[in-house]
Amino acid sequence: MKFKARVWKVGDNINTDLILPNRAFYLTPEEQVTYVFSANRPGWAAEVKKGDILIGGKNFGMGSSRPAARSLRNLGLACLVAPYINGLFFRNAVNFAFPAIECPGVDEAFDEGDIAEVDVIAARVRNVTQGTELIAKPLPEQLLSIISAGGIYPLLEKEGSISAKGLSR
Repeated sequence: MKFKARVWKVGDNINTDLILPNRAFYLTPEEQVTYVFSANRPGWAAEVKKGDILIGGKNFGMGSSRPAARSLRNLGLACLVAPYINGLFFRNAVNFAFPAIECPGVDEAFDEGDIAEVDVIAARVRNVTQGTELIAKPLPEQLLSIISAGGIYPLLEKEGSISAKGLSR
């Protein structure tokens, strides 16, 4: 899993309510994407291009267990890189096949609009614009296999543990 694209930055302590606000919670997953970060960056979702990379600040994804990672994936973002990702959000990211890696100092190493190269498997994050590289925390093979399978539901379907009937992704 390698990605190279424009960077969008958000600050510290981004909670899941900012990512997926209450007013969008009961909409379809496809409709929810238009509300991503609407409270703190109105219109941002319309500016994101498929494959763009999100650089988060410290404590990204704090808050509830709502499927905010699914909304970021459905918006078309390739991945998230942040110094620290809240555990509940991180596990939701894995379950919805949205690559998210922790990389100390990444929030200070990029300006919005820089071009990043992110190698999730090798745990390397490169700022192409500034010519710098950081080492991220590697993801365990089991989590990489869930992401590669398209998320927890597709993996469990493939293994025959569940049927696809009635699943919302």
